[in-house]
Amino acid sequence: MFEDKEPELTPISKLGEFGLIKHLTEHFPLSNESSELGVGDDAAIINPGNKKVILTTDVLAEGVHFNLGYVPLKHLGYKAVVVNLSDVAAMNATPTQILVSLAVSNRFPVEALEEIYSGIQAACTRYKVDLIGGDTTSSNAGLVMSITAVGIEDEENIVKRSTAQPNDLLVVSGDLGGAYMGLQILEREHAVFLADPNMQPEMEGFDYILERQLKPEARTDVKGILEGLDIKPTSMIDISDGLASEILHLSDQSKVGFRLYEEKIPMDNLTITTADEFNLNPVMAALSGGEDYELLFTISPNDFEKMKNHPDFTIIGHAVDKEEGNFMVARGSNQLVSLTAQGWDAFLGNN
Repeated sequence: MFEDKEPELTPISKLGEFGLIKHLTEHFPLSNESSELGVGDDAAIINPGNKKVILTTDVLAEGVHFNLGYVPLKHLGYKAVVVNLSDVAAMNATPTQILVSLAVSNRFPVEALEEIYSGIQAACTRYKVDLIGGDTTSSNAGLVMSITAVGIEDEENIVKRSTAQPNDLLVVSGDLGGAYMGLQILEREHAVFLADPNMQPEMEGFDYILERQLKPEARTDVKGILEGLDIKPTSMIDISDGLASEILHLSDQSKVGFRLYEEKIPMDNLTITTADEFNLNPVMAALSGGEDYELLFTISPNDFEKMKNHPDFTIIGHAVDKEEGNFMVARGSNQLVSLTAQGWDAFLGNN
């Protein structure tokens, strides 16, 4: 008749490790032909046929990569999957499977893990990937998640960071800086709550940038869009650590320099107005903020006509000889500003 305000929570010890894994994963059906055997045996079996297998993994640690003071567990599970699928997409490949490992302290009941796995399942459904295994263990330091993503692709479709050429055009999908500004809103309102728990958070009107931070999407659609345009990128990377950092990664791996045009960097109007509210330069949010999970890639200058004015992409610069270095051309002038990697570093924090 009345909702139980304090429902009884289930300690993990009640299920045990193998019981917990079975409980959390029993409703994850396999949908990819390459997923030959999933959860339940000593190991999974993937049959790639005649294709190449792409592997990537990321660790997310509480207090380093996320703050449970304002990150919902379901969103955390979803985002943990997405950041790995983004790496597969950055190889111009199709993600097909994931493995999930959790280390949790005894402050987390089974119901909390169910929330995380509901987010994982939502991402699996959205991106048509199969959960095929993982592990759980205890932790003395909060929650740690490790996700491994698998992609399967024809060799000729795979794109690396190391194959850009001078004069190639530098292109980015979507818009940048929104995730960082969403984080600023969350951090501000969390600080207000800690100072006065009776204060209501002021989140209204910030939906887009909050979603960019809490529930980003992997640009797995870009591969198909580019195929439709008859364009194959000459190099590619995802934007997890900030635009400047990723440009420097492409530069290092491809042995070229880049010219980035400040006025061409795509930003949503809400990102710009929120940055102004915080007295921040929105361009710095794009250059150094990170977690946008858009794709940054180069294309042949011969593909300019196919790419120009496309609503999904923005040409933001071009590659030059390595000796010419990496610079941003300042808005409204020809002043060159050196690009430096000031994005996220898990060992240093945000610089």
